Amino acid sequence: MLLQPVILSGGSGSRLWPLSREAYPKQFLPLTSEHSMLQETVRRVDELAAEHPQLGIESRAPIVVCNQAHRFLVAEQFRLMNRALAAIVLEPVGRNTAPALTLAALVATAEGADPVLLVMPADHVITNNPGFRAAVADGLQLAAEGAVVTFGIVPSKPETGYGYLRQGEVVQSLPAAPLNGPAFRLEAFVEKPDTEQAQTYLASGEYLWNSGIFMLKASLWLELIERFRADMAAAVRAALPEYSGTEEFIHLSAKAFEACPSDSIDYAVMEPLSASREPEDPKLLLVPLDVGWSDVGAWSALWEVRDQDELGNVCEGDAFAHDSHNNLLIAQHRMLAAVGVEDLIVVETADAVLVAHKDHAQDVKAVPQFLSTAKRNEHRDHQRVHRPWGSYSGIDRGPRYQVKRLSVKPGHALSLQMHHHRAEHWIVVSGTARVTCEDQVQLLTENQSTYIPVGARHRLENPGTIPLEIIEVQSGSYLGEDDIVRFEDVYQRVEETDKP
Repeated sequence: MLLQPVILSGGSGSRLWPLSREAYPKQFLPLTSEHSMLQETVRRVDELAAEHPQLGIESRAPIVVCNQAHRFLVAEQFRLMNRALAAIVLEPVGRNTAPALTLAALVATAEGADPVLLVMPADHVITNNPGFRAAVADGLQLAAEGAVVTFGIVPSKPETGYGYLRQGEVVQSLPAAPLNGPAFRLEAFVEKPDTEQAQTYLASGEYLWNSGIFMLKASLWLELIERFRADMAAAVRAALPEYSGTEEFIHLSAKAFEACPSDSIDYAVMEPLSASREPEDPKLLLVPLDVGWSDVGAWSALWEVRDQDELGNVCEGDAFAHDSHNNLLIAQHRMLAAVGVEDLIVVETADAVLVAHKDHAQDVKAVPQFLSTAKRNEHRDHQRVHRPWGSYSGIDRGPRYQVKRLSVKPGHALSLQMHHHRAEHWIVVSGTARVTCEDQVQLLTENQSTYIPVGARHRLENPGTIPLEIIEVQSGSYLGEDDIVRFEDVYQRVEETDKP
């Protein structure tokens, strides 16, 4: 059985501000282990074929669909795992999950194969990975027979923040190999309930939380999206260039994709399919998941899935709690002390501090909304900003000057560029720098420096085997990151003038 993992990585995680920000959202953060949430999603199905040899599973490298601005973050996370990627499909704008899955299905079938797609969000937590893989093995068999399979989370409380799935009778016609657990007909998708209705759902035992995880053949998804949303299917096809099967990054036509309707997998296909009674309809099946699942959609959810001390506190970093109960305390740069408090979320970063009551965790999204409206940067970037060549951090800033620390990875280089409004001084802290300034090229080592005048074409490279650390002092009338004109760039960002 041919399996194609598809990872949807388009979320911004605004409710987990200030750790999660637009330029570096929660799926790239190690929130529950030493690995990021994206990496955990990839690793989750590693042992699937070995644990279920009777199915003859052939698992392809994943397809990731993500924001175009995150492409180097995704590639770097796979590089750190030493993992292969089938492709990274780059969305110039967000259009929700139905267009994203359509893109992945077109890429998966480009060379004539018709794999079963395992569609997973990049930012979920599952603590029982063997249990998850057992359910996926069942879903694979059912999907290989032509069914549409969705996974429902066995509810632990009357949650009002999730949609629900109503299960029908147990599926009687089973695959050749025995299933690891029961599968049900999916009777209906149910909107997020109020508290009283959620309690009724929980008591009935007939409703599961909607996980957003699906399995079905790639060709079947393409048939269904054509049937229910032909306008969306046409727009996605128009945006996707011819795919040869060799490109790591798949760029879309921005104009065509911007014209694509925005809708979720549920609204575009699954709900109309569940309401349809046409004879040709594929079976819509539901596989329960009781595997320690969380979408970590808010700080309160992260507190629930993290290990707590005897007083219910979660402390990370240099954090201390005294006479305090049931708090989430995260300190990244300074000592954080909590005394005589309970049910608080306190998250300290280099440039922002969040204090919130757990009952208001969903309201944290108001902070990045305010920052965006105020035209500030804290909703988008951390103090340390990641780039494909490494990263930079702000150290100090004042009228007509700012100071940054640049870290350039071995073998990497910034673009050949110039600035209209600022000059730069570079001081090497560690490593070796190859500096191009107009027609001159020089090597600099620790404690050596150089000056880049306004308007000079220049490039910084790390030809060494260890990270290059540079202190950069900028001075001029305008210091914005959009004062960059690129001439050459190994990362093909020549037209992206807002990113160094």
